[in-house]
Amino acid sequence: MDAVVGVGTSEEANRSVVEKKPTVVFVLGGPGSGKGTQCAYIVEHFGFTHLSAGDLLRAEMKSGSANGLMIKSMINEGNIVPSEVTVKLLERAMEESGNDKFLIDGFPRNDENRAAFEAVTGIEPAFVLFFDCPEEEMERRILNRNQGREDDNIETIRKRFKVFLESSLPVVEYYESIGKVQKIDAARPVEEVFESVKAAFTSINEKVKSHGRAQQKFTLLKLQLKWTMNLFRNGVFKRY
Repeated sequence: MDAVVGVGTSEEANRSVVEKKPTVVFVLGGPGSGKGTQCAYIVEHFGFTHLSAGDLLRAEMKSGSANGLMIKSMINEGNIVPSEVTVKLLERAMEESGNDKFLIDGFPRNDENRAAFEAVTGIEPAFVLFFDCPEEEMERRILNRNQGREDDNIETIRKRFKVFLESSLPVVEYYESIGKVQKIDAARPVEEVFESVKAAFTSINEKVKSHGRAQQKFTLLKLQLKWTMNLFRNGVFKRY
């Protein structure tokens, strides 16, 4: 089945997302690293909108849309959903939220996802929040939690660890190489982990505010210059 990627594909929709200059934070960590819990705290304390690529794909499948049917068909056939499809769903969710601050959870899963997100949206993340946790601790947490998940068995858990190490860790390493990773020791209790998370977000919030003030000053200067040039064109200053 051919991929249907018409979700939010218009240039106008793309521009409206980019023009908002949203703050995007990628949240990565192995299964059981606790990133879901921390995302909930970040939403509550810092006003970010939490977007999960997996949740968006599942919701699209349930919707019965052309994209949803395509996604379901590809997954049933054992194929990987194209990065562009996932990115378009994220882009649409960002546009519809009305917010300008986003946590994108569990994405990008690989370098192809990363490149597609930046190419399609024109947005680079403010930083990557990486929850670093030993495999033994993540395994213990998954086995102890009472979620009744069918995939919470040793063999499947270790396969998920392997996929993360092989596909997602290179994404973390890429962003680390350009100074965009905030690494959090996620083996500690939830409250201690969030103290480190708060420090990271407080720092980025100050940078965003500073950038916003600079942008406002620049916009004001442009308006003043435009106003002055109009006065010259209209001959207001000729007598001087």
